[in-house]
Amino acid sequence: MRAIEYRGAGGPEVLTEVDRPMPVPGPGEVLIKVAAFGLNRADVQQRRGVYPPPPGASDIPGLEVSGTVEALGEGTVGLAVGQRVCALLAGGGYARYVAVAAGQVLSVPETVDLVDAAGFMEVACTVVSNLFLEAGLARGDTVLLHGGAGGIGSMAIQLAAAAGARVLVTASSEEKIAHCLALGAAAGINYREEDFAARTKELTDGAGADVILDVVGAKYLEPNVRALAKDGTLVVIGLQGGAKAELNLGVLMAKRARVAGTTLRARPLEQKAKIVAAVKEHALPMLANGTLTLSIDRRFPFTEAALAHEYFDSGQHTGKIIVKF
Repeated sequence: MRAIEYRGAGGPEVLTEVDRPMPVPGPGEVLIKVAAFGLNRADVQQRRGVYPPPPGASDIPGLEVSGTVEALGEGTVGLAVGQRVCALLAGGGYARYVAVAAGQVLSVPETVDLVDAAGFMEVACTVVSNLFLEAGLARGDTVLLHGGAGGIGSMAIQLAAAAGARVLVTASSEEKIAHCLALGAAAGINYREEDFAARTKELTDGAGADVILDVVGAKYLEPNVRALAKDGTLVVIGLQGGAKAELNLGVLMAKRARVAGTTLRARPLEQKAKIVAAVKEHALPMLANGTLTLSIDRRFPFTEAALAHEYFDSGQHTGKIIVKF
């Protein structure tokens, strides 16, 4: 089968098209003929050599795909050959075929384009697991989303707003803020021009955000804690701004606040299955009826996957980047 691997660590030039053996689905697994895959920051971090795949995962990058069921492993139930599906992966998505546990696969609604569905699973699972299962976001809460115009941010805005939360976002330009407002954000903060912690306090009459979803890490730890409300939760899911920072525990304790760090890729299969089940219950019906939209920026052909990475690296995109066969 056709696949892409990274020849060393570096820029988009390390992407190399190769021939690999087709995977064989094991017990409880499904083999998917891939129509398209989503490009995620984890793919880029792996390409740069700072985010290796977890033990046992494929060295082929790619955390989400859409396609059709090609074959079922022994004992696999609930899916059928030829069915349109999307899947969450620990790796292996940059290939024509991938084998994955059935618990990480969802049926793609007929109302949704199969190629675009490649941009659903990773962001939906990230948002549902962190905002709702981890942080307990509830109606009436205020949530601050960093990187609101990206794939995760675009999904988080819609799901949080639909749950009755007030959504604040940070972004790098007025154009990206406009994108976020169109998706349902109540207000946007240009982090290049404003102190986002101070502005969050202003927008909440001094109370702060009940939940903060952060992809930056160390650089934002102190201002994030300042921006938190009493009894608030900061969930860190990315380290774009570094991994080490000082934390004033006195401020954290005075706010009775909580800092949680999570990853999705290396979770055990049973945890991933629980998250996918929650996505199926809460997000998939919204996708099917059109109340949740997939924010797709560009679609690149498989032969231009390196160009897709270049575009991602440029930081110009809003929403998801898709690579299709």
